[in-house]
Amino acid sequence: MRMIEKIRQYFKKKNLSTRNNRKKVGIILFATSIGLFFLFVARLSYIVVVGDVAGESLETQTKNLYQGSEVVKAKRGTIYDRNGEAIAEDATSYSLYAVLSENYRNGDEKLYAEQKNFEKLAEIISDTVEDVDEDDTLDVLEEGAEEDRYQVDIPNAKSISLQQREEIESEMEDQDIAGLYFTEHPSRIYPNGVFSSHFIGYADVQNEEDTDQESLVGRMGIEKDYDDILKGKDGRIIYQKDNYQNPLPGTVAESQAAVDGQDIYTTLDSRLQSYLETLMDQAWEDVNAQDMTAVLMDAESGEIVSMSQRPTFNPETKRGINDEDFVWSNLFVEDNYEPGSTMKIMTVASAIDNGVFDPDETYEPGEIDLLDTTIRDWDYQRGAKPSLTMRQALSWSSNVGMVKLEQRMKEGWQRSLQEFGFGRSTHSGLSGEKSGTLPEDNVVSHAMTSFGQAIGVTQFQMLQAFSAIANDGEMLKPQVIDKIVDEANNDQTVTEPEVVGHPVSEEATEDVREYMRDTVESEEYGTAYDQYRVPNENVSAKTGTAQISQDGSYLNGQGDYLHSVVLMTPSEDPQYVMYLTLDRPDQEDTDVLPSIANPLLEQAMDLHDVDETEGNEETSNEEVEVED
Repeated sequence: MRMIEKIRQYFKKKNLSTRNNRKKVGIILFATSIGLFFLFVARLSYIVVVGDVAGESLETQTKNLYQGSEVVKAKRGTIYDRNGEAIAEDATSYSLYAVLSENYRNGDEKLYAEQKNFEKLAEIISDTVEDVDEDDTLDVLEEGAEEDRYQVDIPNAKSISLQQREEIESEMEDQDIAGLYFTEHPSRIYPNGVFSSHFIGYADVQNEEDTDQESLVGRMGIEKDYDDILKGKDGRIIYQKDNYQNPLPGTVAESQAAVDGQDIYTTLDSRLQSYLETLMDQAWEDVNAQDMTAVLMDAESGEIVSMSQRPTFNPETKRGINDEDFVWSNLFVEDNYEPGSTMKIMTVASAIDNGVFDPDETYEPGEIDLLDTTIRDWDYQRGAKPSLTMRQALSWSSNVGMVKLEQRMKEGWQRSLQEFGFGRSTHSGLSGEKSGTLPEDNVVSHAMTSFGQAIGVTQFQMLQAFSAIANDGEMLKPQVIDKIVDEANNDQTVTEPEVVGHPVSEEATEDVREYMRDTVESEEYGTAYDQYRVPNENVSAKTGTAQISQDGSYLNGQGDYLHSVVLMTPSEDPQYVMYLTLDRPDQEDTDVLPSIANPLLEQAMDLHDVDETEGNEETSNEEVEVED
C-alpha cells in the first residue's frame, strides 16, 4: 500500500495528469507515423529506382510470373559414309510405363491397367520388345499394385522405337485394354548395327541439370571426338503466360532459333564396310583369339574405306559392350604393338635407296650373333634353307637377311624409321592415338627393328608407311573424314589427300612391290604361297608373325604371336592397301585372314571398276557449250 501511495504522490508532484499524458502520447504517435511514412516513401523510391528487393530483381520476378520459356532442341548432325548413306542419325525413342491408379479415368472410361489384364499387358510388351522378360514385367505390375503405387516403369523398356510403340498401342486397342503409356526421349539410331563401331562410336542421352532437358552426348568414337561439331546449339522461345501458367497466343517476345549440328561424311564405303563386317563375323566364329582387325585403304588418297575389329559391339542395342572380353580401345590408333615381319618391306626399300641391296646376292640364313644375343630365322629349328638370295630373304621372311641389311645401312635405317613416321602420331583426329616408341639406343635393338621387333607402332603408322610403298614413294596420311557439311551456314570443309613425306624413291617401291609378289607366287620361297589372290590382278603381299612384348619381356606360350599380312593390289599400280592382324589365336589357321582379305579385295576392285566406268559416263554425257 505504501508503494502505491508513493507512486500517486510522484505523479501528483510532476503534474502528470491523464489529459496531459494523452496529449503527449498523441504527439509521439503522430511523430512516429510521420517518420514511418517518410521511411516508407524513401524505401518505395529506392525500390522504384533500383528495382531490387532483398537482392531480388522485381523485373525478374515479374517476368518469372508472367513470362515463360521453352528450349528448342538442335538436331544432332548425321554421320554418313562417303556416298551419303546414313551411319548415325537422330530419332525419337520411348520408355514405357504402366498407370495402376484406379483414379486415372476419363469419365467412366478406365485408363489405368486393370489387374485382370496384367498378364495380357506383360505378354504384349515381351512379344514386341526383345529385351523385356514377360515374367519380370508381370512381377513389377503385381508388386506395384500391392504397394498401391500410382505408376511403375517397365524394366528394360527404355529405348522403344516408334514402330514398337505403334505395335503395342495397336495390340492394346485390338484387345480393348489400357494402362500402358510412353515417355518420349531423344535418341540416336545406327541403322547398320555393327559398322566400324569403335570408329563411329555412339551417343547417349544425358540430362542437363540447368534446364532439366535431355540431350545427346557422344560417348565413344567420332561421336565423342567430334561432339562439339555434331551437337549444334539449342535455341529458345520466350512468351507470355496467363495466371494459370499457360502460353498466351501471339505473345512470343523473343525467339532464338536452334542451330543444328554439322554433318560428317566419313571416308567409309558402306558397300565394302558391310561386307567386311560379314566376313569378320564369319572368321571370328571360327577362331578363338584375343582380337582381330582388318582395314582397307585407298592407296592413292590415304582414305580408309573400311575398317573393323573384333571383339566389337552394336551401338544401336549396346550389345557386346558388357561382354567379359570386350575391348574399349580403337585398336587402329590406341594399341601400341610390335608389328613383326611386315616391317621388312620398309627395311628392303631403305636398303635399296642406301645402295646396300643386291637382290641376287646370296647368304647363309639360320642365325646371326650380335654381341651377346643370337638372332634366328623363324625356320631355324625346322630345317632352315641352306642359302637365300636377298630377294628371297623378303618373301621367305628371313630375320638374318634383314639384320645384314640393317648393319650395312648403319645410321641410315634409324633415319628411315623416323622418315616413315614411326615414333610420332599420324594426327588422325581420333582420341587416344598413341605415338609409338622408337628402339632403345643399342646395337641389338636397332637390328631387331629391321624385322619389326623392339619398336612400338600403331596400325595407322603402319598404314602410313605402307602408303609410301604403294604410292611410289609419296607417303599419305590416313584419312577418316571426307568432309564436314554446315548446312546452317551453307558451308563445307573438304579433306584433301595429304602427303606427309617421301621416305623412299619411286624406283625402290617398284622393286619392293615386285619382290612382294614372290610371297604369294613362289611355291618354294613364299610364306603365303597361293593364299592371297584377286581375280585378274597381281597381288603384292608380306606376312608377319611377331612375338608379343609384355612387361619388358616376350610371351613364350605356343600361340603367343601376332599374325599379320599387308596386301597391295594391283602390284603395278596399287589401288588398295589392306592390312589384317590376328592376335594369339588358339591354333594357327592359315585360312582365317585370307577368308577376309580375298573376297573383300575382289569386291573392292569390282566396285572401283564400276565407279570408274560410271564416272567416265557422267563426264562424257555432260553438256558442253561450243562457241560459234
